[in-house]
Order: sequence, then C-alpha cells, then structure tokens
Amino acid sequence: MNPASAPACVIAGTSSGSGKTTVTLGIMAALRQRGLAVQPFKCGPDFIDPGLHRLVTGRTSRNLDLWMCGEAFTRATLYRHGREADVSIVEGVMGMFDGGLSSSASLATALNLPTLLVLDVRSMAESAAAVVHGFATLMPEAAPVGVILNRVASPRHLQLVSEAITARCQARILGSLPRNLDFSIPSRHLGLYTGEESPLAEEAIATLAQTIADGIDLDALLALCRRPPELPADQGLDARPQRCRIGVARDRAFCFYYQDNLDLLTAAGAELVAFSPTDDERLPQGLDGLYLGGGYPELYARQLSGNEAMLNDIRRFARDGRPIYAECGGFMYLTAGITVNEGDFFPMAGIFPVKAYMGKRRAALGYREATTLAPGCFGPAGTVLRGHEFHYSHIEEMPRHVERLFAITPGGSEGYRIGRVLGGYLHLHLGFSPGAAEAFINHCLE
Repeated sequence: MNPASAPACVIAGTSSGSGKTTVTLGIMAALRQRGLAVQPFKCGPDFIDPGLHRLVTGRTSRNLDLWMCGEAFTRATLYRHGREADVSIVEGVMGMFDGGLSSSASLATALNLPTLLVLDVRSMAESAAAVVHGFATLMPEAAPVGVILNRVASPRHLQLVSEAITARCQARILGSLPRNLDFSIPSRHLGLYTGEESPLAEEAIATLAQTIADGIDLDALLALCRRPPELPADQGLDARPQRCRIGVARDRAFCFYYQDNLDLLTAAGAELVAFSPTDDERLPQGLDGLYLGGGYPELYARQLSGNEAMLNDIRRFARDGRPIYAECGGFMYLTAGITVNEGDFFPMAGIFPVKAYMGKRRAALGYREATTLAPGCFGPAGTVLRGHEFHYSHIEEMPRHVERLFAITPGGSEGYRIGRVLGGYLHLHLGFSPGAAEAFINHCLE
C-alpha cells in the first residue's frame, strides 16, 4: 500500500489582488515555524509563486493544472510529493472560479480538497456575508469551508464582518490580517520578483509568519485539511539509467521552468547540467542537447549580449547539429537581438533571423495546445502538447522559409525550427504528454 499523502487544502481568493499570495506565504512560513514539513503547490501555470513558496518552505513547489497536465498527472503530483510532508498547501489562481477547468474551484473538486477563501474586506462590512454566500452557492461542491479576512481596518470592522458571515454562512472564520500589514513583494512586468532574486528577507518572512500565527487559528486550519484519495498504484516516475547530458540554462535571466519537466527528463535518462548564459564563458563539456527556458533576458540583455564567448558556443552547438529547445526568454536569446527601452538594441545568438522587441503592454496570455506537423524533438507528427503563453515582447514576422512545427489551438502556427533548433514563445508542460521527455532524449542521442 502507498504511504499516505499529507492532509491538504486549497487557498483561494475572491479575485487577483485579494492578498492570496501573501496569506499563502504567511501560512506556509507559520506552519514551518511550528516544525512542520510543508509541501507547497501552485494551481495553474505560474513560475514565480512556486519560487516564493520554495523560499519560505525550503521545498520545491509543484504546479497543479488539470487542463495543461491532465487529471491523472495532476492527481499523482499532489499525492506523490505530499507523501514526504506533514501538510500540503495549494495556492489558488486568480479568483476562485476563474479559469474554467484550471480554476481553483475545479482543482479542489477534482482532488477532493477543502477550499479556504481569502476575502479582502476593504470598503465593506456586512456585505462581506453576501460575497461568502455567493462563493458557497455558485459551485456547492467546492464551497469554502473556511474564510480568512484580509485588510481589516479595526476591531469594530472585524466584528461587523465576522458577525454577518457567521450569521448567514456555514464557512468558519479562521482569522484575519490587518489593513496596515507591513509586508510586500516587489513586482514588475510578468508579475512578482522571482525566488532566484531573493525578494523576501528572512526577517520579513519571520514577521509575516508571526502575524499569521497571531491572527489565524492554525489548529483550526489544519483540522479542515483533508488527505487526497489514495492512488490505485504507485504512480512515481520510473527512473531509467542516465544516457545523455542536457545543458539547462539556469541563472537570474533564465529561471522559468516547470520542475516536473526537469523531473520527467531526469527520469527518462537525462543528466541535467546547469549553466549560466549570463556569467559562464563556455558551455559545459559533453552535452548532447540544450534546454533554454524562459525568464527575464530583457533585464540582463547587456550582460547576455556582452558574453560573446557563450554566444559563440551556442552558435557552434547549433551548427554542429546538436538539438536546442528554447521557449519564450530562451527563444528571445536565440534571435538576432533584443530591443529594450524603445531603442536600445542588444545582439544575441542570431540563430533565428528576427529581432525581439520589448513592449509596455502584454503581447500574449493564455493556454495553448500544440500538435506537431512533422516528426521532431518531442515525438512523431501528430504529437499533442499543452502549455501556456505569457509575454510582453514580440518578434518581427518570421520569414516563410523557417519551418513551423506546431499547429496551435486556438489558431495559428508556432514552434520555429531551423536545423535541430526549436524555439517559440510557448512554455510547454510535458506532464500532458510524458512520452515527450523520452522523445527529446532520443532526439539528443540521434
């Protein structure tokens, strides 16, 4: 029989900006202060929040996304990593019902997890009960079992809100946080600062944890958590012997990776070798392929462009016919160059004959399904892959002679391929098509 997975809950919000991330980080930190092993998860295709989770828990956070990964993979991810912890905390995405199949409510229902609702009560009192009542009745199977009141102005404000909710709703009030909470996470385009940049000082985390411990009944919170249903059999990743070396760009410019992608590659036989396109002068020796993830190359464009030795190594690697897969920021690194600040141009690897331009407005956001139009690094023609796109940059029109490997739903084509280099803006999650990891390794070994 599989060892039991830890009790878990989903922390949802009424909307983006309700304080969900702050509350989640605080709960994780406060539980860790108690000596509990806290396994963090993030609902949806987020890269930044999982990095912050790791800062406060010391454990790698995992993405749970029913649409992007499929229910079986999502369920196995929660169960497998929760077995090594005392409690699992899942941070929701946007508002509780936002995102359809990928919403916090859908995830909680599919995984049979209780939902705790973070409610921003600024500029309201008794009306807060109507909000909680609405969240409880819109989708009864995911009705919040607990409520955390955020941005409370005074004891009298807390009394009015609490009495109204208690009188009219079944959800238990677990506690509150003050309006003047002295805690913030720096942000910019694409969202908050990444965990790799250490945006949260240890003192700030400790203060937040104490504020949570003082304002929220953690014993009651833990009592509401439920263990996810056991899996019918151990669905761990069956590791194969190492058979190739894949270089993975990992530094402050390239830090957007789904940990499950890396685990799938490792289990399929890859030795992953980290390197820094920003600081290293050469690629690691003996590599069979490269994986260039997303991040913020535009913020470090001067350093990346100035590291000519690394750029030459990347170009040589491509000319030698060795596979490179690059997504979003990694793709921008392989273009002719990046223009930032409405005019400053920094040459890059030049493998793709277009320039990338940073904009002030979001250029694309949303889920994408990609079907391969020809055999490639992720499998035969007809392979279906799923992922997410979110970026502020755009490229010049790609010349027609450059192959498009992906037919994209909704509409369009992407996945630009030159030789054995594949790049584009789409961030793939291989959990939906786990055979793609082994296909990539086989491609590297050809």
